Amino acid sequence: MAQWIEENIGRFHEARIKSIDSLKLTGVLCRKNPYLFRAKYLLTSGDIVSALTDAHISSNEETVFGNWLEELAIFVNQQAYGGRKSGITGIDLEFDHGGTRYIVTIKSGPNWGNSGQVAKMVSDFGSAMKTLRTSGSQLSIVAVNGCCYGRDNHPDKGAYLKYCGQRFWEFISGEPDLYTEIIEPLGRKAKQRHEDFEEARANRVNLLTADFTKLFCNARGEIDWKRLVRFNSATEKPALCPEP
Repeated sequence: MAQWIEENIGRFHEARIKSIDSLKLTGVLCRKNPYLFRAKYLLTSGDIVSALTDAHISSNEETVFGNWLEELAIFVNQQAYGGRKSGITGIDLEFDHGGTRYIVTIKSGPNWGNSGQVAKMVSDFGSAMKTLRTSGSQLSIVAVNGCCYGRDNHPDKGAYLKYCGQRFWEFISGEPDLYTEIIEPLGRKAKQRHEDFEEARANRVNLLTADFTKLFCNARGEIDWKRLVRFNSATEKPALCPEP
């Protein structure tokens, strides 16, 4: 497990840098709330661009690292119980243990979705069970929502089980302490990778700050807030604003 983490964590850091390098000012401005910037009394192009960049980074990192953790969980389960990435829609992992087929949807943390998203997961579990029970199979199937961190001390949700944090990692590996053992190899070489990321972030902020000043500041260097709001919210979409 530790070797897999060390060999593959670089993909997460590379994805972070790639996301920063591809960030476009006009694209992100069309998706953010300009009134919030004004209410927070942001006065400089750099302040706004830094806020935009950090919000983008936070959102992107949750997604990218969540996908990476899913890959780690599948690898761990494959080593422990011969599990595999599922080919069934909405299911991430399948494995057999103790005479039961487990179908698992993996999320980062316990508070991952609203009621509609949870209902969709339950529906996917039901469809997966029907698929697996074709041809009159009497296969015992248990659906599990696995969360890589956090806790939920009421795991029985009726239609499925919800295992979080230590309970999830032990469920897929059989090892009660695995959830703490993951943390150490994640930190190896993290300092150098973080420095590379911070350099990429600083370069992108500098470039986007210049773009913002050119597009939304007047001759005195003041932010033209009405121009910014029109760009973001006018009925007629500006050509620079990408399709949603």
